Amino acid sequence: MFDSLSERLTSLFNRLRGKGALTEDDVSSALREIRLSLLEADVHYKVVKELIERIRERAIGSEVFDSLTPGQQVLKIVRDELAATMGEERRSLSLESRPSAVILVGLQGSGKTTTAAKLAASLKKDGRKPLLVACDLRRPAAVEQLERLGEGIGVPVFKDLELSPPEAARAGLAAAADTLRDVVIVDTAGRLQIDEDMMAEIGEIAASIEPEERILVVDAMTGQEAVNVAVAFDERIDLTGVILAKADGDARGGAALSIRHVTGVPIVYLGTGERVDRLEPFHPKRMAERILGMGDVLTLIERAEEQFDGERAKDLVKRIRDDRFTLQDFLEQLEQMRRLGPLSQLLEHLPGGANLAGSEVDEMELRRTLAILRAMTVEERLNPSIIGGSRKKRIARGSGTKVRDVNRVLSHFEAARRALKSFGSRRGKGRFPADLLGAR
Repeated sequence: MFDSLSERLTSLFNRLRGKGALTEDDVSSALREIRLSLLEADVHYKVVKELIERIRERAIGSEVFDSLTPGQQVLKIVRDELAATMGEERRSLSLESRPSAVILVGLQGSGKTTTAAKLAASLKKDGRKPLLVACDLRRPAAVEQLERLGEGIGVPVFKDLELSPPEAARAGLAAAADTLRDVVIVDTAGRLQIDEDMMAEIGEIAASIEPEERILVVDAMTGQEAVNVAVAFDERIDLTGVILAKADGDARGGAALSIRHVTGVPIVYLGTGERVDRLEPFHPKRMAERILGMGDVLTLIERAEEQFDGERAKDLVKRIRDDRFTLQDFLEQLEQMRRLGPLSQLLEHLPGGANLAGSEVDEMELRRTLAILRAMTVEERLNPSIIGGSRKKRIARGSGTKVRDVNRVLSHFEAARRALKSFGSRRGKGRFPADLLGAR
């Protein structure tokens, strides 16, 4: 999401930062380019108009022209105003009741059922005890999908095909209280906002359980049309939040920049992949910085902390310090990195990384490296010195690569081992790099 917009704005601000001073004409030209970039990203025209006026008011004044770095000052203003447009601060779910109820609504095909499982997995990770409730009862396949997803994450699913959706929601809430489940996530049927009967049903479900959270799940690729969808659902059940699904696709970003400003309903999560652990809290300030090519290292660190084992990290630091880093360690670290997501997504979180995120070369190289390492025996990974010509041929055949690819992996490993060894030998002069991650 935002790839095209981010590329254009990054290019613009690189040019501005290269100037020692800015004129009003420079700023006006930059604002025109920002306006066109936002419109091309399918941002609602009213949002674009108000955003540009706010930026203009601050940018054509002493805040910029009296600054020692006017280009950077304009960048800061745009970042602040983008963040304000998307809501300024992160908004967390309010789940105080026991059990609390969350109802998910949206159009057909928006990804509600998958999002329900993602939300349940996220809440479970936070120590909650969620219960999924099937209220999309017109489609047996939807109930089966929810059950399959619930089984995969270890979360029970309540269903009763004999009940109406409002009755099923009430029964699910009662079942949660009886089984000491503290959060109920209600998956409803997809509907069109012009379908009055279906919209009325949503109102009945919400009235039957009085949920603390009424969340709209919207496909990020629908652009500013998502605003019209949000308005229709908000009028019916008074939405408390929005989850943007499929935000890892080729969405232009219009929905993220439009919904909050037009409807007042905050975005609470981004769905960034098919896997159930791909639900990312939405931070407006961090998203604004990603749009401007400044990266989002904090989110990347948080994701890494969820995946990396602290005790194993400490053991790895000790092994590096003792010069005992092996191909087995190398393989484990690469596999942990893969669990963070596709390389293109990781690059998007790094400053300037959005310009590289479209490259498939590095992704393929990583897959090739993993295949080669997995084709080795444990003995070979623990003692790489035994890998001679015949073993290299066997590893190449087993991984579907060539001997030169095996040699390249071994060469890269040896270079990494030497670099880590040199860091370890300097630990008396400063903190060892891994210490910075808290693995002392």
